[in-house]
Amino acid sequence: MLSSIGVPGLILILIMALIIFGPAKLPEIGRSFGSSLKEFKKAAGDMMADDQSTKNEDKKDK
Repeated sequence: MLSSIGVPGLILILIMALIIFGPAKLPEIGRSFGSSLKEFKKAAGDMMADDQSTKNEDKKDK
């Protein structure tokens, strides 16, 4: 999906974000988005590790 946007599309999105939010608010929004993404990746990793340990326990029981 993101590969079809291209460089001109990304530039247009950045310009729209600057117009809507202003340059002072963008770093705060970026920081918030980054921390949310980091938390999501951590939770997904924890779920994958839990699933893997459950699979290993099931193999052990058989």
